[in-house]
Amino acid sequence: MFLFRRAREDRAFREAQRAGHALLLRLQATRPWPDCPEPTSQDPVAEEAIVPDFLPPKLRVPSRQEVAGVMMRWLQPLVVDGEVRTCPGCGAYRDWIVFCMRDDSIWLRCRAGHETKEPGLDAVWFNRHSGPVDRFHPTLEEGLRHLGH
Repeated sequence: MFLFRRAREDRAFREAQRAGHALLLRLQATRPWPDCPEPTSQDPVAEEAIVPDFLPPKLRVPSRQEVAGVMMRWLQPLVVDGEVRTCPGCGAYRDWIVFCMRDDSIWLRCRAGHETKEPGLDAVWFNRHSGPVDRFHPTLEEGLRHLGH
């Protein structure tokens, strides 16, 4: 019984709301607003200088397409599909540098310098596990030195 009463009250409220909106639309169509200014043209005036919204070049961060790749350090063993990844060159299974290249491929580099492509990982995995970019390095060697390799 209480459910039907609530439904009737809701229906009555919606009908009153629709009637009010219809009345406002009719009033708006028939009565001009007295204090409303006439619409003006949005063309820029010749004297006004257009100021760009962009940051100065020295404060801009390079986009993903402007850098060769992004790297992060992965200290613990890397488990992909339930299997611990080991380096094919030396057998190392921890302390990796993980690279996400511009083409979204993932490469692993062990402490000995062996590099291997990892098809089981993708850029989505990298973005989920990496933190924010804190530095940009002009060379790979400087980036590796920064990460302790």
